[in-house]
Amino acid sequence: MLTKKQLDLLEFIHVRVQRDGVPPSFDEMKEALDLRSKSGIHRLITALEERGFIRRLAHRARALEILKMPDALSQKLEKKAKGFTPRIVDGGRPDQTSPAAMPVESEGIVNLPMMGQIAAGVPIEAIAHASRNVAVPYTMLGKGEHYALEVKGDSMIDAGINDGDVVIIRETTTAENGDIVVALVEDQEATLKKLRRSNGAIALEAANPAYETRVFRDDQVKVQGRLVGLIRTY
Repeated sequence: MLTKKQLDLLEFIHVRVQRDGVPPSFDEMKEALDLRSKSGIHRLITALEERGFIRRLAHRARALEILKMPDALSQKLEKKAKGFTPRIVDGGRPDQTSPAAMPVESEGIVNLPMMGQIAAGVPIEAIAHASRNVAVPYTMLGKGEHYALEVKGDSMIDAGINDGDVVIIRETTTAENGDIVVALVEDQEATLKKLRRSNGAIALEAANPAYETRVFRDDQVKVQGRLVGLIRTY
């Protein structure tokens, strides 16, 4: 059982690592928890380490690694995740674990919200829907917030993305030419495609010759995230 201050610190470290890719400094922790000295932070970190929630890495500055999260905190963060801006299509396999899925139990694993299915083929209406959690390796994630989507369709098959795969998406509104992105088209449909910009237009390219490239005005397409990883179940 963790105290409120311990939970607050664990949440603060988790959010900052997800956003920046590195843990906060002790001064930032002290300010965030409104403590008078860094000695209080040292005590909280020691308590979290003794309980197996975090680990200090030797010979590295600001080196803290989150090993697991308590149920209550996982559920709190999941509720916040439901406020994501991506309008993702209806999804989630009915036989899978519910959104209140298991906390992280093994080292280097993070639970991400499964925000539904994403069209990699014929566009389908975009509807936000967090259906469950999916466990992914911590090393797959970088800076920022992340979420997972189940791929529906075969338009990205030549990029190694198959129907039924789970893609890991970093939440962002920007992307470079050639990035595979979650694109929201005219605020109505979400699709997973390769993005190209040219002369004020955006082309959403499939990775399957059976599908045509779709071209839109710049103001018709919003980038909702960028592909950073993929999980396949055999």
